[in-house]
Amino acid sequence: MLQNFIIALDWLGLAVFSITGALVASRKRMDIVGFALLGSVTGIGGGTIRDVLLGNQPIFWIKQPAYLITCVSIASATFFFAHILQHRYRYLLWLDAIGLALFAVTGAGNAYAHGAGSTISIAMGIATATFGGIIRDILGGESPVILRQEIYITAALIGATVFVALMDIGAPQDVAVALGFIAALALRSAGIRWGLTLPRYQPKSGDQPN
Repeated sequence: MLQNFIIALDWLGLAVFSITGALVASRKRMDIVGFALLGSVTGIGGGTIRDVLLGNQPIFWIKQPAYLITCVSIASATFFFAHILQHRYRYLLWLDAIGLALFAVTGAGNAYAHGAGSTISIAMGIATATFGGIIRDILGGESPVILRQEIYITAALIGATVFVALMDIGAPQDVAVALGFIAALALRSAGIRWGLTLPRYQPKSGDQPN
């Protein structure tokens, strides 16, 4: 039951992240192939790394090509409609926040359902939620989101941790998924809306750059 629920949410996260990849392509004025590429690596990149690290073979989108086909289809469709969206970067940030929160929970849930321990499940939630966006930004010539000041990985960490902690104490799975998603989305949204950040390293007096 948990695995089926996680799969359903995974499809939603896949669609959202595919759109964010396509919107980066629109900012860079790429052709439709560029849209398909960025949409696909964003949608399946994090899950691919998760499956490789967990030793899940074949990787999910090789076992079920519908995942890849969906990414390509959604990203290609966005090529024809991206011009409708105004202030696309703002849309990108909020869609990315939703995808991050979904994948933080589904990544952790996928690992948890396959018998991974709590720590590994949390780590897989973070990897699933963040690596697709990192690859998207690098290929799209954007500053990777993890290098920006606002909270990002921390939101995935909190969401995955809330989900795993609730599952460990026997909470209903829908409650664990919902609260994990809300925790990640709320923290990431606060980072976008108010520019919240964690304390950053400040060089001490007399420090010299290497």
